[in-house]
Amino acid sequence: MTASAQDQARIVSISLSAEKGTAKEPVPEARLDEYGIVGDAHAGPWHRQVSLLALEAIERFAAQSGETFAPGDFAENLCTHGLDLPAASLLDRLRIGEVVLEVTQRGKTCHGDSCAVYQRVGRCVMPKEGVFCRVLHGGVIRPGDTIVHEPKTLGMAVITVSDRASQGRYEDRSGPRIAEMLEAHFANTLWRIRIDPFILPDDAARIEAQLVHARDTGADVVFTTGGTGIGPRDITPDVVTALADKLIPGIMEHIRITYGADKANALLSRSVAAVLGQTLVYTLPGSLKAVNEYLDEILKTLEHSLHMIHGLDTHQ
Repeated sequence: MTASAQDQARIVSISLSAEKGTAKEPVPEARLDEYGIVGDAHAGPWHRQVSLLALEAIERFAAQSGETFAPGDFAENLCTHGLDLPAASLLDRLRIGEVVLEVTQRGKTCHGDSCAVYQRVGRCVMPKEGVFCRVLHGGVIRPGDTIVHEPKTLGMAVITVSDRASQGRYEDRSGPRIAEMLEAHFANTLWRIRIDPFILPDDAARIEAQLVHARDTGADVVFTTGGTGIGPRDITPDVVTALADKLIPGIMEHIRITYGADKANALLSRSVAAVLGQTLVYTLPGSLKAVNEYLDEILKTLEHSLHMIHGLDTHQ
């Protein structure tokens, strides 16, 4: 959505209910705090504090079902107009004046017969097009307020660890291959990514400094390539392990066993996966073949891992 289009997006209505399972009623304004909308039954210390549904979705659903529906009939807190809610990805932000919401879930499980809309027409629009958020910054909102979509860009660092490549004596092929695979994978999602490449020697202090910088500046994912073997200069996993708040052993164990069954030398890799703050770190071997094999497996769980470290329960 262009900036000019976003300027026209607004809140059509605000609806609250004091108890879950009851119809929400429109209100002239609402105050949001760290738990959601004050006075609403869905406020609390969880990830689905505020629900949103686009007026455009309501109008399409009404036309298809031959019924009449108004904002609030689907138990959404906020009904919007002019905002492309289906384009909002998890961790994107929605700004309403001083209020900042973070998108935490898209769609929901249908309540079936306990849903008044479902009872009328046998289906509901909220499970497919509803968006749920948590409050990052509170304040007061009113119908007519402008709402702006601020997409999140996932920051990814790709660090090639190689004495020869850092000295210009060897062409780095593994780092660019990681970037290529990441771009291809995320092209099929709503996520936006930024990839920052680095080439470092097998030097513990420099590797540590780059990892700490990535963690402290809010990088979402770091991939290293090189230095995962048992040679005297192979130190990358050791540096990561010393910094890690949590290790994620399963994925690297799975990769070693999977590829080690055909090629025993694959079992000599000491690659690790870890969490530093809210940054995921994966240490990959330095060969192109290994990069392909490792990323094929890591990408299967990468998005879910991002959800988990940000406290998003995507099972609901």
